[in-house]
Amino acid sequence: MSQRILSLASLTVLEISPPQMVEVAARAGYSHVGLRLVPATPEEHHFALVADAELRRQTLSRLRDTGVGVLDVEILRLKPQTRVADFEAVLAVGAEFGASELLVAGNDPDEGRMTERFAELCDLASIYGLHPHLEFMPWTDARNLEQAVRVVENAGRDNAAVLVDAFHFDRSASRLEDLAKVAPSRLRYAQLCDVAGPRPDDMQEILRQARNERRFPGDGDCDLVGLLRCLPDNLPLSLEIPAVKLLEQGVGALERAQMALDKTRALLARI
Repeated sequence: MSQRILSLASLTVLEISPPQMVEVAARAGYSHVGLRLVPATPEEHHFALVADAELRRQTLSRLRDTGVGVLDVEILRLKPQTRVADFEAVLAVGAEFGASELLVAGNDPDEGRMTERFAELCDLASIYGLHPHLEFMPWTDARNLEQAVRVVENAGRDNAAVLVDAFHFDRSASRLEDLAKVAPSRLRYAQLCDVAGPRPDDMQEILRQARNERRFPGDGDCDLVGLLRCLPDNLPLSLEIPAVKLLEQGVGALERAQMALDKTRALLARI
């Protein structure tokens, strides 16, 4: 059996630069990283890899030196005013880093238009060897697994995929029996973390938890074993576990990345 890809997601160690992130991933024992080429929010601390050629050069150098690969790049948003051609520079940088997966959020209330744009993005991304993944998040216009699968299937592109994130799966009330029915070809990697406590009624609180307060696998209430059993065997996993409280307590990026990896390996040993 080939070794499962375990990738360090940007959001887990958002405070450090991409070259530092590659170094941390290598020291902790990850095979891959995910690079955030476009910030998720205007307020987010961001390292401008697309605009900064020197930062790209340093990051590529660290990737070469450590042997760490790039699994995915993020995050493109499909909005009502989106022009897919505007994403080309991001796709080119993703390809330069050797990424195969591309994370996409659906922020268009017109599902038909979002589906058309997603299909258009798949066509453009195919030139760069990238597979766009529509990530469902309960506060976006791709709210749950069912809707994300519908958009991806209606887009009808071979390189289109759905991204399952354990946090959003839980908070969107998506169901394992529905996940088990998704075509394996539509699932190319997943994002792993744990989630604590009941689902909040307030969407802003869900959003706050998603960006700041996730748990390491096994430290929350998710049926992660059940989730992983519904996914294709040996699916690559991106460990996306922001833990702002630990950061504020002085727990460094390497230590947090190591905790995420160790707890994930312990979880995988139970499957």
